[in-house]
Formats: sequence, C-alpha cells, structure tokens
Amino acid sequence: FQHMNNIVKIVLMSLVTVAVFAQKKPNVIYIYADDLGYGELGSYGQQKIKTPNLDKIAKEGIKFTQHYAAAPVCAPSRAMLMTGKNSGHSYIRGNYELGGFEDENEGGQMPLPEGTFTIAKLMKQAGYTTGAIGKWGLGMSNTTGDPNKQGFDYFYGYLCQKQAHNFYPTHLWENGKWDTLKNSYIQVHKPLAKDAPAAAFDYFKGKEYSVTKMAEKTVAFIKENQKKPFFLYLPYTGPHVSLQAPDEAVKDYMGQFEEHPYYGENGYASALYPRATYAAMITYMDKQVGEIIKLLKELGLDKNTIVMFSSDNGPTFKTGGADVDFFNSAGGLRGKKQDLYEGGIREPFIARWPGKIPQGKVSNHISVQYDLMATLSELTGQKAWDNDGVSFLPTLLGNTNKQKKHDYLYFEFPEKGGQVAIRIGDWKGVKSNMKKNKNAPWEIYNLLTDEKETTDVAAQHPELAKRFEEIMKKEHQPSHIRDWEFIDPKFSGKE
Repeated sequence: FQHMNNIVKIVLMSLVTVAVFAQKKPNVIYIYADDLGYGELGSYGQQKIKTPNLDKIAKEGIKFTQHYAAAPVCAPSRAMLMTGKNSGHSYIRGNYELGGFEDENEGGQMPLPEGTFTIAKLMKQAGYTTGAIGKWGLGMSNTTGDPNKQGFDYFYGYLCQKQAHNFYPTHLWENGKWDTLKNSYIQVHKPLAKDAPAAAFDYFKGKEYSVTKMAEKTVAFIKENQKKPFFLYLPYTGPHVSLQAPDEAVKDYMGQFEEHPYYGENGYASALYPRATYAAMITYMDKQVGEIIKLLKELGLDKNTIVMFSSDNGPTFKTGGADVDFFNSAGGLRGKKQDLYEGGIREPFIARWPGKIPQGKVSNHISVQYDLMATLSELTGQKAWDNDGVSFLPTLLGNTNKQKKHDYLYFEFPEKGGQVAIRIGDWKGVKSNMKKNKNAPWEIYNLLTDEKETTDVAAQHPELAKRFEEIMKKEHQPSHIRDWEFIDPKFSGKE
C-alpha cells in the first residue's frame, strides 16, 4: 500500500507540475500600427506627438533600433509577419487588390493560400487561444485567406485594406459576419471644393470610430480568455490615412500647429485640421495601448503577458493630407512607405514582459518582422515550418551572448519600379527601377557611418556588389504573379 501511495503522490505531483506549467505559458499580445514611421514615438525622438503609454513600454522593457518590416507596404508586410518568410519566398509580395472601395464591391486583397502555416497556427499548436483584431488584408472570409481558416479562433475588424481607408465604415467583420456600425456610407476619396465651408468637412465624420470598436473587442477578448493562455494580434489602423479622429482627440492638439485645410486633392478624406488630426490619431492609438496595459494589471495578467509593438512599414508618402515631413515621421531616415531605403522599412519595435525582459534596455540587434515565427517557436517549444527567421528571444530576455545573427536581411519589392535591398552587417545594397533595367547598378551604403544613406560607396566596394548579386539570385524564387516577377522575368514584357 505504501508503494501504491508513493506512486499516487508522484502522479499527483506530476499533474500539479503540468498544471502550473500550463498556467505559466505567457500570453502574447502583438500590436501592429499601420504606416507608423521610425520617428513617430517619443521613445524614438518624436517631439510633437505624444505617445506616453508606448514610451512607458519602452522604458519598462526593451527598445530595438535596427528592426525592420519585411516589406514597405501593407499586405506583403502582414503576410511575411504571419508566415516567417522573406519577400523572395513569400506568396504575397505586393498590394494585389481585388474588388473596389464601395461596400457592394468589397473584394479584399490576394488571399493567403490554403495550407499556409501562420504564427496563429503555431500558437494554436502550443495550446493558445488566438485572436486578431484590426486590419487583416490577406483575404476575405469567403476565400482561403479567411483569418478563421488561417489559425485565428476569433477575428474582428477590417478584412479589406481599401475599406480601412475610412475610420467610420458602415461595417466591420466578426468571424466572417457583417457587423453593422452606426455610420452612414462615406465616399472617402471624394475631394471637396477649395472654397468649401468648415461644415463640409463633417461629411467625413461618423458616430462609431473603428479604432474604438476594435479596442472594445480587445478588452472583451482578454477578459473572456484571462484564465487560459492567449495570443492576440492587434493590427490597429492608425495612423494610415484617411485623416480621421474623434473630435475630442483632435481638440488636444488644436492651436499647436500652423494649419491649412486639406481638401482631398491627394486622395483620402478631407480634413479641416490635418496636422492636429494626424497627431491625434497616433495619440488616440497610444491611449488604447495604455488601456490594454491597465486591464492586464487589473486582471493579474501583467507579469505573465508579453506585449510587443511595431509597424507594418514607414510613414506615408505625399498622399491623404498627412504631413510626415513636418513631424519628421521617418526619424530623419531616407525614404518613406514604398521605398526600400531605411525610412520605408526600419520600424520601431518595443517589448515588455515584467520580470523577464530587463527594463530600459536598448538593443541594436539587427532583426526583422519575419523573425517573429522563429521567436514564438522558441518561446513555446513548438516546431515551426520552414521559415527565414532568427529568434530574437535571447535578446528580449537579456541573453545576448546566446543571440544568433542573420547572415543578411533580404528585401524585394515589385512596386514603384521594382526594388531590391540587402543588409549584411553595417553594409546595405539597394537596386531601384529594375523593371526598366534588370541589371540596374547596386547603390551601397555603410549604415554605421551613413545611416541616412546619403553617400553611395559602390565604386569603392565591387566585392560587396558581387556578394549582393549572389544573395539576390539565391533568395529570389519565381512568383505566381507576373507583375511581381521583375528580377529574372521569363518574358519580354511586350506580349
């Protein structure tokens, strides 16, 4: 009997250990801003826009200074984040649009294919409940790209990126079902006359702001899943134009900047106070992040939750009334959204995990968003499918001596003329306008001494140009879309 008692005790102790381990699986929240530049948080040098909650995350955790989006526009960046693939291997490499802007023509973007292995599927494999709240852009619910078919137990938000141009939509989507909002339909790209009165700008306002709705659903998801491990992906839509924010948020910036009304001449919604509205959009999103941290503390989840924050690409180019030069949105770096220069792809990345991530750390580890798959794989002990990432978990946890490094980062982008960029250590090579000239020369920059990419030193480094060329040939796999095939096209372009 004593022997049996000992066996029972051992079994019970094992069960308790398993239960404790299950409880200790850290929750993971990954917040993904839309078109937020490297210099738009106070912790990254922003002077005019207030981001106190995100700055606190940086102060209480770690801030990366050499972190990259995988692509310089929305859909491919999101696809590569989800799949751990670089842009030479990714199924989605550009913003391939389907359908139109009108509700009845909503068609979304190129969907992720059936059988794709995503970070959400990895986390489900690890026993997590998974949610995505925000902008998806990887397929409508009637396609293979439906987030509920790609590993997410719950989805709420925009399925189509074009719909996300309007922060007061008639509807959002909840697990494939249309969720009607109390907003009239807005033709968001309709310009106003240059002599339009102030009241005309009210056309672009509604009753229910999409970011507020998404924040409410975020709170509900966390409360509902507080007793089990969860993975929550929050691709919030600010500060991507249109310039739209709640009046009370805009009031906080009224009178702070010299203003000239924006009448929609460069597309997107017109705005009476464009600079104040742009700043308000970022501060309003920051406020929602603060509410998430506050809720985690109230529920006792704070110390068992990793919160990460980044953005999908650099700040917008001259479109939609956003004055990103005024705000120094790219932090002085060259280029913007759609560019493979630093301003188009270098992003803020901050992470917080009390007691695990050391406070106030700044890391210059060279990393990229397609590393998230490998990082979550190491965190959970789950095997990921083939990917191009290197886990940055050792850097997060302060074990820098165990941190593996990339041999290089690879970027290709079929839009804006066809571009390629490669980073090897401090060296960066860039090719542009490859659709006109497949053999365009490499520009080469030393980012250690020339972070703003002002001085091309290609003439002094032919050996680097040769190496960049070899990497491009190795990393580029033919795409299934003709428009994306600019590196080694098997057609003349004259057919």
